[in-house]
Amino acid sequence: MTRHPAILHTVLDTTDVRELAEFYRQLLDLRYRAGDEPPASGPDTLEWLVLVDADDRRCLAFQQVEALAPSTWPSHDVPQQLHLDTTVEDREALEQAKALALSLGGRLVLDRTDDEEEPLYVIADPSGHPLCIFVGGEE
Repeated sequence: MTRHPAILHTVLDTTDVRELAEFYRQLLDLRYRAGDEPPASGPDTLEWLVLVDADDRRCLAFQQVEALAPSTWPSHDVPQQLHLDTTVEDREALEQAKALALSLGGRLVLDRTDDEEEPLYVIADPSGHPLCIFVGGEE
């Protein structure tokens, strides 16, 4: 019998783990793994954080790096390397998700909401990783 590995979580490199974790925590309605919460006082010294869903399943992790060249997508000078695809139910939710992402420090990279078949926004997260927000369900 062949055993296959299971995905534990996706890890994003960043120069500021707390900032990027907060962006995704609020955007995707996740929470910190026990022990990874922001400190009540004093410096935040964690260099690795994990976000989990309501059932404590690991979703995303964030790893501190000294330097990170943000993607220049759609230019290919610095490739995407990784991007996240997310979906919302309808165009109203798409606009709400975009507004939330921008208010959390994201930057609009592409507006393709005029595409009737697949309206979407591409947002660069605070570390420059592309995040796609689509209207539609799972394919």
